[in-house]
Amino acid sequence: MSKIIDEDLTPTMSYFLDICKIPHCSYETDGLFEYLKEFAIDGGYSVESDSAKNILIKKGKPKLCLQAHYDMVCMGKAPNIATYIEDGWLKARDSSLGADNGIAIAMMMSLISEGKELEFLLTSDEEVGLIGASALGFELSSKYMLNLDSEDEAEVYIGCAGGADITGFIKDTYTKGVGKCYEVSVKNLVGGHSGVDIDKGIPSAIKVLAKYLEDKNITQLASIYAGERANSIPANAVAIIRSQTELADRDMVIVRELKETPDVLTHGDWVLEFIARFEHGVLSNNSKLGIPDTSINLAIIGSDERGGITIQTSARAMNMESLKYVVEDTISMFEKFGFATKVHDKYPAWKPEESALSTIAMKHMQAVFGHTRLMAIHAGLECGVISKEYPNISFASIGPTIRYPHSTREMVDIVSVAKTEDVLRAIINEIYDV
Repeated sequence: MSKIIDEDLTPTMSYFLDICKIPHCSYETDGLFEYLKEFAIDGGYSVESDSAKNILIKKGKPKLCLQAHYDMVCMGKAPNIATYIEDGWLKARDSSLGADNGIAIAMMMSLISEGKELEFLLTSDEEVGLIGASALGFELSSKYMLNLDSEDEAEVYIGCAGGADITGFIKDTYTKGVGKCYEVSVKNLVGGHSGVDIDKGIPSAIKVLAKYLEDKNITQLASIYAGERANSIPANAVAIIRSQTELADRDMVIVRELKETPDVLTHGDWVLEFIARFEHGVLSNNSKLGIPDTSINLAIIGSDERGGITIQTSARAMNMESLKYVVEDTISMFEKFGFATKVHDKYPAWKPEESALSTIAMKHMQAVFGHTRLMAIHAGLECGVISKEYPNISFASIGPTIRYPHSTREMVDIVSVAKTEDVLRAIINEIYDV
């Protein structure tokens, strides 16, 4: 059953719906930046911001800092977000929801509205390379920092993957093509988070397209555009090609004959072979943690009218040595096919270690949910970056159940939000001896 949002929601969920009305895609967060500062000032808190547009909100002499990011991955119609409830899940129509990490921000707003003596660290542009966390300009007072960006209830996270984007570029020329012209496209696949969903068997639109073109022996490429975000499994891909044989639709692939007779890239066959040979997905597994150890996402491909082809990939690994290997292996493959490369948006892994805060969190997870476990996540958490700069702070991460972030299927379990908030309040009470 689905229904329109009604007045039965908790204050936290109501605050989240307010957040949904304010555009806050990565790099475009000015509206929410100002709104959150004003909200905290009106609540009687001191507010600081730095050059990266991170926000530090504080009252009294805090012992605990709550941390979350306030940007979101915008997919589909986002930032125009139309929310609805279905079978206990809050969802968005034809867009990402922004529960990652808007639910955490809403929890913080509830605590601010109650005047809790806490520190709140709201970071910017996490979804595009942990930019804000990498440029913090604050003195923090707290002994503990609880990140609220995890996405499975009852679990306490004590480690995360590091990552890096590797981009390849090749400059080509055009030559005359032969045969008919076709648009070959793969559209509106489900997509997903390139870290936490990389092992879920979600098809990549780029790889589906590449397989079709390889099977049809297509070597004449006029242009290609694919993927949406570096940290999303591609949901869409389209190529304009020339073929001397008739082409037709196939599962997930739509073929449309065009009247144009475009020139084709001289080395388009190299590009198509690179895409076909690229090993997208999980590269190795971590049996101890029960999650992927290394992975890579073939994320975005674009061509320009001057013959340039840009391919962006996103690598992840649970330790920096493994990340180095994946990056170097990817660079080697790019260079084998004649691409120049650039490594950027690199961020560190957070080595899994129990802490004083994780012990406290585990106790209250057990009390509220009846079960709990320590976990690490095959995605970037800002704890990895922040812990390097603040080594004396004890870290842990929790969060409610969120499914399919970074996609138009994103949803959050409403009951899970309420229970996770109960855990959060119990953690606060213990730390403050309430």
